[in-house]
Amino acid sequence: MKRILILIFLLPVVGVFAQDGRAISIDSCYVWAKQNYPMLKQHNVIEQTKQFTLQNAWRNYIPQLNITGQATYQSETTNFADVFGGPLPAPFNTIKFPTYSKDQYRFTAEAYQVIFDGEQSKFKKQNAIAQANIQEQNLEVSLYNLRDRVNQVYFGVLLIDEQLKQNVLQQKDIQNGIDKAQALVNNGNAYKSSVDELKAQLLQTVQNEVSLNSSRKSYLLVLGLLTNQVLSDGVVLLSPPAPVISSDIKRPELMLYDLQKRSYDVQSKQLETGLMPQVNAYFDGSYGRPTLNTVSNNFGAFWITGIRFNWSLTALYMRKNSKEIFAMNQSDLDIQKETFLFNTRINLSQQDQEIKKYAELLENDKQIVELRTSVKNASSAQLQNGVIASHDYLTQVDAEALARQNMILHQVQLLQAEYNHQNISGN
Repeated sequence: MKRILILIFLLPVVGVFAQDGRAISIDSCYVWAKQNYPMLKQHNVIEQTKQFTLQNAWRNYIPQLNITGQATYQSETTNFADVFGGPLPAPFNTIKFPTYSKDQYRFTAEAYQVIFDGEQSKFKKQNAIAQANIQEQNLEVSLYNLRDRVNQVYFGVLLIDEQLKQNVLQQKDIQNGIDKAQALVNNGNAYKSSVDELKAQLLQTVQNEVSLNSSRKSYLLVLGLLTNQVLSDGVVLLSPPAPVISSDIKRPELMLYDLQKRSYDVQSKQLETGLMPQVNAYFDGSYGRPTLNTVSNNFGAFWITGIRFNWSLTALYMRKNSKEIFAMNQSDLDIQKETFLFNTRINLSQQDQEIKKYAELLENDKQIVELRTSVKNASSAQLQNGVIASHDYLTQVDAEALARQNMILHQVQLLQAEYNHQNISGN
């Protein structure tokens, strides 16, 4: 009940209405719960983020434009007289050499086109896809865990439904006893207290029915919150067929581990791009003073174009350690995967024992119910003939009801154990 109350306060408000008497299956509840889970909205976010990242990766090959400007003042400039070691002799002393201003200005627009980027764009694309796949699989793991929550509530309702059926049968048995005891009282062969005891027990059984219906409403409310369905009291939960039990493990966590390892492979290969040269074509257009004309101190426009080659070997120093880090991360993932499989196999083994236990209990339950029913029927005949008291008859009715309750409980527990096994294995 604590889990139920927590879910009632935490889950979102439902918005899809169900009709009275509608029959729903556990598979439908799985689908609805997944569709209703708020984290499902992350699918679109992950996909859009991946597309934007891929676009940015390839935009490295789009022509780039940089605009810069500067104004400087320097302590000295080139003095041509110093080049000749003093005043020039005639007739060269009449030549006027330019004098550069100490305040200089330049406004530049540089356009460049990547010709070869060392495959950096290629691996940025692969890494973006790998990270998006990891995020998607993480989401699938979270959504898969919803199945266990649905199982708990769904089978809780199934158990209550079976208990309600048994409650109706118990009321009929008690009413049958009341009718027979009342006939004896009317004939003066029994005391009225015998009828009163049976009526008190009938009222208590009716109270149990009220309590069971209240619990059913609580479970249906939680199931409705999980699935975004308004489930009325008349909704029928179909008993699911026994699943095929398989020990093969197909959990989404295994795919997550594999995707994470592939991501490290991509990042390890991406390290090699740092060792490759980059080639750009560029064009610089500028306006300022001085220009490229070394004998002019006037403002003017000028440009320069060419091929730029860049090869940095800095990444070589970190390459070995970085590769070791990626290799250790992959080894750590292998250990996590191995641990997950180890724990999952233990859980499956425990669940196998649960299935065997409930199957054996059910075999005994069937025999117990048959015997208890036989004894109750005999007691009913004895009550009618005034051989036994109503209290003795109630004892046998309660004994049969308890036997049926145990059989019902073990039937639902067996089915739930089989579905838990299916959920643990990922099948």
